[in-house]
Amino acid sequence: MTPKCLPPSVRPTVVVILILMPAVCGAIQVNCSEPNQPALLDALRPLFNLSAIRPIMNITTCTNVITYFTLYGILGVDEKAQLLVTYLWLHYWWMNEFVSWDPIQCGTDKIALPRTLFWVPDIVINEFMDENSAPFVPYVYLHSNGKVHNAKPVKVVSSCNLDIYTFPFDIQNCTLTFSSYIHIARDIKMFLGRSAEDITRISKDVITTMGEWELLDITSHKHDGGVHENQIDELIFNIRVKRRATLYVVNLLIPSCFLITVDLFSFLLPPQNVDRSSFKMTLILGYTVFLLIMNDLLPITGSTIPLINVFFAICLALMVTSLLETILVTNLLCGSADFSPVPHWIQVLVLQILGPFVFLPQKTKQPKNSEMKPSAVVAQPNTNDELLGEMGPVGEDNALQELKSLGKNLQAIRLQLEQQLGGSQGSEEWFQVGFIIDRLLFGLYILFVSVSFITIIIIWFKSYSQ
Repeated sequence: MTPKCLPPSVRPTVVVILILMPAVCGAIQVNCSEPNQPALLDALRPLFNLSAIRPIMNITTCTNVITYFTLYGILGVDEKAQLLVTYLWLHYWWMNEFVSWDPIQCGTDKIALPRTLFWVPDIVINEFMDENSAPFVPYVYLHSNGKVHNAKPVKVVSSCNLDIYTFPFDIQNCTLTFSSYIHIARDIKMFLGRSAEDITRISKDVITTMGEWELLDITSHKHDGGVHENQIDELIFNIRVKRRATLYVVNLLIPSCFLITVDLFSFLLPPQNVDRSSFKMTLILGYTVFLLIMNDLLPITGSTIPLINVFFAICLALMVTSLLETILVTNLLCGSADFSPVPHWIQVLVLQILGPFVFLPQKTKQPKNSEMKPSAVVAQPNTNDELLGEMGPVGEDNALQELKSLGKNLQAIRLQLEQQLGGSQGSEEWFQVGFIIDRLLFGLYILFVSVSFITIIIIWFKSYSQ
């Protein structure tokens, strides 16, 4: 019975049944009237009505999607938002069981057609965090054996757990997980179409961005958990990128090390001079302005604080400590004459224990006769009192008053001499305490600067050797 013999209301239903019958019974064998694309397009028109269903003959058949990509560019890393921005060329391959044709009869083995005419797997990147702004490609390739090739560029803004602890020598490992959004593993399975080594090699050959980040390698793996109900098959790629640290070393680390070195050699200035304090204060202000200017180059801290921020904080703390130490030493050296004697515990801790470490010069001991001079001088009034008995009663009163006045004057001279001798000894001890503190902080500075330089060099060489 032909459609012309049927009532008009039944004809559309019969036409649809006739079109869908090949999909149920077998693949559509396309027969081209001529070996050109228009004839092939006319022969493929029945296939376009099947774009709403998965292109398989048996509902239990799984569609294998072959996936690979080429990393064309690393556009940036946002430490604050924990995002990696990349530009990918994606490639998907799958089999359309509804169609096949003879490439000799139709004149070609593939044809480019709008993707809206075909069923396309809903493959997504699970870490995708923003809208794709790459150019839209409206076509797919259909091959004579039924294979469909879908290739398109994608700007991927993906979430990534960034670890900036070793900034600027950090290496980031970000994950891109490809999977179907709704089809379970019994319907769609993901397979790697190109080895991870080839993906890495080709990506390094075609990558155009030669800025802050450098591609190290790309690896791939799948979870071997078997196929369970409602499980979605996934293909996972790990992208390892390394930050180029030259910019940060030249603009941040080296100037900071220069400033801390200048502050180190400022210990060679005499602490009695007030210019040493003003010089250190100028360095602190300059270092603060330097950090404010270079603040845009520093990363936004996430869950961990970068080591470089700790380094800058320690440098600033050492500068402030050296300024406070200079103020203390200057006060000890300039005003020690008015201080009380050095306490015994400070003498033991600083002069006796810490003194040998800074090669403190030993005090020269004063001879005992010099210490007894004031007593000898003051002892003269006693000999004069013995002479009073030999004097006559006439001049006894006048001589007694003169001797008493002379004794008071000698007593005042004695107290003054004792204060001066004790004060000079206390001043010398305080001077030695200030000298020891100054030398100890100077040694601490040398140790810190040396360790910092060595650590930076080791981390730099390890980063570039990977």
